[in-house]
Amino acid sequence: MRQLTPWLGLFFLSFTACTELSQSLQLLGLPAPASLTQDQIAAGLKEALRIGTGHATALTGKPDGYYRNPSIKIPMPEQLHSFEKGLRVFGFGPQVDEFVLSMNRAAERAAPQAAEIFAGAIAQMSFADAQQILSGPDTAATEYFKAKTSAQLTVAFRPHVEQAMNQVGVTRQYKELMQHFKTIPFPKTQLVDLEQYVVGKGLEGLFLILGQEEKAIRTDPSARVTDLLKQVFAKTS
Repeated sequence: MRQLTPWLGLFFLSFTACTELSQSLQLLGLPAPASLTQDQIAAGLKEALRIGTGHATALTGKPDGYYRNPSIKIPMPEQLHSFEKGLRVFGFGPQVDEFVLSMNRAAERAAPQAAEIFAGAIAQMSFADAQQILSGPDTAATEYFKAKTSAQLTVAFRPHVEQAMNQVGVTRQYKELMQHFKTIPFPKTQLVDLEQYVVGKGLEGLFLILGQEEKAIRTDPSARVTDLLKQVFAKTS
């Protein structure tokens, strides 16, 4: 018997009536959870979504969540590559490394702000949204969250990134590096809005991890990590 993986299942569970849910499941050759109440179905849906987005924010919002993950580590801005090269050539490599670390630390401190915003998007998800996600690619839910929350996340992240950058010394280190750079006979470089850069890269990384979580949940039944999810999704196995 095929198993309905949690991520697919959780969007089927958002249907507004049990009849619609059963018909949609049958189209894919899957049994309907006839013994579940609509309240149980809704609770299972919301819990599954909270778990998926919660994992993503937890993974990015912990120490080294960005810095030790090569797929989302925030590098020196592209506009500053010549700046970085010049400093490393003249022995300022450790200071450059510390600057890169501080940018990643700022993103890690801002990432937990996404949890509440994702929760709001979950609450607003409609039946039409669920249908579109079900017919979309493996990261359809991630794209839904990206479309619904990117603007709000950018606004929410900015002050936390600015505060974190001040706390971990990003701006100070940048200014110090620029002073060192002035003494080096390399072409001068353009200034960069570091806050905007860290916010942008931070959100890119967050959505990348969310997409990875979605893909894993679609294919891994062991993602049923709570009693409620086991109860809801066991009915569809």
